[in-house]
Amino acid sequence: MKVRKFVTIIEETVAEAGRQVDPPVRKAAALAIIENPFVAGYQEDLGELMDVGEALGDQLGRMALAVLGGDANKIHNYGKGAIVGENGELEHAAAILHPKLGKPLRDVVGGGKAIIPSAKKMGGPGCCLDVPLHFKDAAYVRTHYDAMEVRVADGPRANEILVAVVLTDGGRPLPRCGGLQVAEVVGDDGLR
Repeated sequence: MKVRKFVTIIEETVAEAGRQVDPPVRKAAALAIIENPFVAGYQEDLGELMDVGEALGDQLGRMALAVLGGDANKIHNYGKGAIVGENGELEHAAAILHPKLGKPLRDVVGGGKAIIPSAKKMGGPGCCLDVPLHFKDAAYVRTHYDAMEVRVADGPRANEILVAVVLTDGGRPLPRCGGLQVAEVVGDDGLR
């Protein structure tokens, strides 16, 4: 894996709708801009990118966790995403995100029974990606359905892939849509 750049982003919401958010809700994104090894044309075996996903699940997960203070017990949400530069293909993002990235990311956050939501797209430098988020132990916790927009001004270039992992230490500020609450989560099946 050839990395050109790492980027971390922290977003902290302290007020919403004229009200203080206490405690503030923080989102942390860790991104890598990597060289795409498969821009020469169609490749049947994408195992190299699957291995990249495994390495980045751990590395980016640790970077995002560090930005939020390093305590895995305080992590609520997670999500992942990738943007493939124009000389690649969408399946390159899928190879990074799906087969192997999840386990090391779950290890970093101390578990995570719910599916890790993801987004993937083709795009160029400065392209935005909305990384979907939900509660790490139960996908039906409505108060935590959210996203974080990420971008890097100079990436991904045509022969690169931007890979992102996002973690949060809370749900949406001032949630009022009802549904399953964090305190009610059983966490056995990743749904409730």
